[in-house]
Amino acid sequence: MSATKVLFIGGTGIISSAASALAASRGMEVTLLNRGTSRRDPAEGVEVLTADIDDAAAVDAALAGREFDVVADMIAFTPDQVQRDIDRFEGRTGQYVFISSASAYQKPVARLPITESTPLRNPHWQYSRDKIACEDLLTTAYRDRAFPVTVLRPSHTYDRWTIPAFGGWTAIDRIRRGEEIIVHGDGTSLWTLTHASDFAVGFAGLLGNPLAYGDTFQITSDFVYTWNEIYGILGRAAGAEPRIRYATSAAIEAAAPERAGQLTGDMAHSVVFDNTKIRRIVPDFAPVVPLHTAAREIIDWHDAHPELQRVDPAMNALFDRLLA
Repeated sequence: MSATKVLFIGGTGIISSAASALAASRGMEVTLLNRGTSRRDPAEGVEVLTADIDDAAAVDAALAGREFDVVADMIAFTPDQVQRDIDRFEGRTGQYVFISSASAYQKPVARLPITESTPLRNPHWQYSRDKIACEDLLTTAYRDRAFPVTVLRPSHTYDRWTIPAFGGWTAIDRIRRGEEIIVHGDGTSLWTLTHASDFAVGFAGLLGNPLAYGDTFQITSDFVYTWNEIYGILGRAAGAEPRIRYATSAAIEAAAPERAGQLTGDMAHSVVFDNTKIRRIVPDFAPVVPLHTAAREIIDWHDAHPELQRVDPAMNALFDRLLA
């Protein structure tokens, strides 16, 4: 039996780096199609093709008429981008994987835990509304023409390259310097964090899996924290206890209009997920990386790579405005 041929559009992001590496380690023939500008190196043993997915001629030249068992677009965010993929890959792949978002679920959520049947409605965040529109387009393509789509809904997924908190490294820098940081609400809402290596197990188990065609799966961990706990764990890994003050999500977004919806449409709400469905289809999916373990890896990685310690002046200014 020949190996499953998988094309990742993107392939070097938080989710896709871990997923493509695991897929390759399991014997799949993995190809990445991207612009070659990521900081993360591709996994060993994968093929890399260089082209901008929005440049049709460049993609034609790079793919040279090849077909794949699975196409996973990791960087499709709008219906136009999804339609571009349908036009290109319909009839040329056995499965199309779309990365949606758990932020698409109704906000506020009527009941917990969240399942795949929780309604999709987010009037607060355009990003989430675009993902919903993408899902609608793909659902129609599946129902009308059996387009073999699988929709995945990750929540907050992170790896050693990323700081899983509002403010990123700027917040860590302030904690280390003894400066106060702002946390939305009162810091007690519940938030689910998923390490990319855990997500990858669920992802890889769905690739080429006929039980996943035409269906939707959320893939998150069962590790749930309050925001106070998240900042505390990260701060202690960085060597300092955070000094926290609070502001409403609406006040933070009013002070930073460019972040409209990021809090009120997502982070401000308690999210706890029921992963029964993915476990039934991928029995080896069992998240094992808690934040208190990953936090030390994150801080050590950033300390070993000073170029990643990027302090955002705009974020610092936002904290200072809110503190004032």
